[in-house]
Amino acid sequence: MKDLTAAQHAVAEHLRLTAAGQTDEWVKLFAPDGVLEFPYAPDGVPRRVQGHEALVAHMRTFPQTFDVEFVDLVFHDTIDARVAVAEFRSTGTAIPTGKPYRQECVSVVHTDDDGLITHYLDYWNPLIAVEALTPAEG
Repeated sequence: MKDLTAAQHAVAEHLRLTAAGQTDEWVKLFAPDGVLEFPYAPDGVPRRVQGHEALVAHMRTFPQTFDVEFVDLVFHDTIDARVAVAEFRSTGTAIPTGKPYRQECVSVVHTDDDGLITHYLDYWNPLIAVEALTPAEG
């Protein structure tokens, strides 16, 4: 991969730390009032999470919910080096059900001059997550 901008590096680290379940390290990628936004979040899931405390609370159970890796990361050039547009896939398992979990994702990420995430706009399909977490009828 070519040399990454600070914003692209923040996205790559976000994916690495999320997959590794390292929430305490992951939150340090965000500015203190940073926002994680999920435009397609299903009912019962927050669409906007802001600030370190809320971000950690939101992501704390992710490692017990999904065992994933993020693959096929592609960045699209932007005019502003503080903005990253990324496409990637997640592949893995929903831990509570053992079902496969595969997503196609697009993220638009804004960073400040220090490379900290100020706004992470995360586009993913909530129907795939709901299906993966729904126990099989047996």
